[in-house]
Amino acid sequence: MQIIDPQFKGHNPGHYSAGVISHGMLYVSGQLSIDPDTREVCQGDIKDHARLALNNVDRVLKAAGVSRDRVVFCRVYTPSAQYWSAINEVYAEFFGDHKPGRVVVSTTDLHFGCLVEIEAIAEVKE
Repeated sequence: MQIIDPQFKGHNPGHYSAGVISHGMLYVSGQLSIDPDTREVCQGDIKDHARLALNNVDRVLKAAGVSRDRVVFCRVYTPSAQYWSAINEVYAEFFGDHKPGRVVVSTTDLHFGCLVEIEAIAEVKE
């Protein structure tokens, strides 16, 4: 097992690693729509929340040396199904032609008042 540290500057008291590589797969822990360097929650609209969460996923991918097109599955958490279309639009921009498996889960409130949390699983190598 290899722990991936994307060098986020903000202090996160959570007892987990941002990424873990095991058996050729990268597991990216849920990335909230919070700036991991300042610990400030996104102040924009739902699309801004989705972009920030995806950018945080991307930082973990990059720290592991894994490109977006290696992502095989994502789970997207949001407190309301009404956000699905906007999240889907930003998600499609982020991944382009690549379409990993995905589930969008409507939840209760997310931590810190965030509107999006995304976890991902990616292949490290073929």
